[in-house]
Amino acid sequence: MSHQNYEFSESFARKMDAEDPLKDFRNRFHFPKVNGQEALYFCGNSLGLQPKSVRDYLDRELSNWAELAVDGHFHGEDAWYHIRKKSKPALAEILGAHEHEVVAMNNLSVNLHLLMVSFYQPTSERFKIIIEAGAFPSDQYMLESQVKFHGYDPAEAIVELKPRPGEHTLRTEDIITEIKNQGDQLALVNMAGLQYYTGQIFDMKAITEAAHSVGAYAGFDLAHAVGNAPLALHEWEVDFATWCSYKYLNSGPGNVSGIFVHEKYAERPDLPRFAGWWGYDEGKRFLMEKGFIPMFGADGWQLANSNVLALAAHQASLDIFQEAGIKNLREKSEKLTGYLAYLIQQISGESGVLEIITPENPAERGCQLSLLIHRGGKAVFDEWYQHGVVGDWRNPNVIRLAPTPLYNSYLDVFRFAKILEQSLEKFA
Repeated sequence: MSHQNYEFSESFARKMDAEDPLKDFRNRFHFPKVNGQEALYFCGNSLGLQPKSVRDYLDRELSNWAELAVDGHFHGEDAWYHIRKKSKPALAEILGAHEHEVVAMNNLSVNLHLLMVSFYQPTSERFKIIIEAGAFPSDQYMLESQVKFHGYDPAEAIVELKPRPGEHTLRTEDIITEIKNQGDQLALVNMAGLQYYTGQIFDMKAITEAAHSVGAYAGFDLAHAVGNAPLALHEWEVDFATWCSYKYLNSGPGNVSGIFVHEKYAERPDLPRFAGWWGYDEGKRFLMEKGFIPMFGADGWQLANSNVLALAAHQASLDIFQEAGIKNLREKSEKLTGYLAYLIQQISGESGVLEIITPENPAERGCQLSLLIHRGGKAVFDEWYQHGVVGDWRNPNVIRLAPTPLYNSYLDVFRFAKILEQSLEKFA
């Protein structure tokens, strides 16, 4: 839907909601309150809302624990020994992968470190890593420590890509040019799939192809992309990826991460890795023998047995995703985010108070819009919050808003626009 088809009116927003095939999913989630009123929640990019079904999923596993105790590992509807497999169909669909290429495990930073063991093996000739400037701090610290662990200087080994002067986002051609420039010195491209601060989706297919053309690996942190942006990791031949499940996947604060490892590495026991019992060949695991034999695919990177309660909460949301359909969610997301962008532009106009720094092209963004606040600073954010808007402030001067298609409505977006309209009178 193009901007010319949008209208700044409550009746239009209600009409769009009435015609929305996904509108009933909103009722599957708990909404927080601000000042006693249901919030306008646009913070799914930081923590997704709780599905109402989570309690039942957790209660089922608590009952299994109570009634079966240790026998729950091998008996019952979802025996814990195999419980990781339950999430694979949904994760494979969301990531654009085969089921054997994905597994839910650990937390994101832990997984990045584990994957770096396999995919960052620097030599004196090939030791550099490309990352976007201003990457999420966890990624920066993880890369710094990995580089130091191998005896290299982060200032020399880590190449940070910055936008051109006067621009907020990276151009794909500039990323590819830098990959080519680093050439034989480049060991790894390890970028976000979607940049947390600007909301830009990177062209992972083009970046991966460029990395491979110079003999480097390509891996992505998909924390803000998974469940949000269209992904086809297998087809793009991405080497590895990891993500968290508590943002758009709505699986609960700090909940389980997951990894993708392309099937070309499914039977590569020669790849260095930090091994654990749960990554060992499932058919021989209880022989308790020396000599690590990895499982086929991503499962071979597991360390410890599954966190059953975490996976139960995770599954509650994944089942909703499968019911809604990732393509349907993306279609609504483009319209909903487009409506938010339209209303912001209609209201802010030439006021100079704020600027959308997220790419205008829907293919280059998810459901997040990052607003650069030129006047008023954090006071603008605080003003919105007093009116019930839950967004996300990021220093030095960005407010992130994410109209999430599973539970946000066009009326939510319209109501925010009216609050924005009022606040501009104060800060303009």
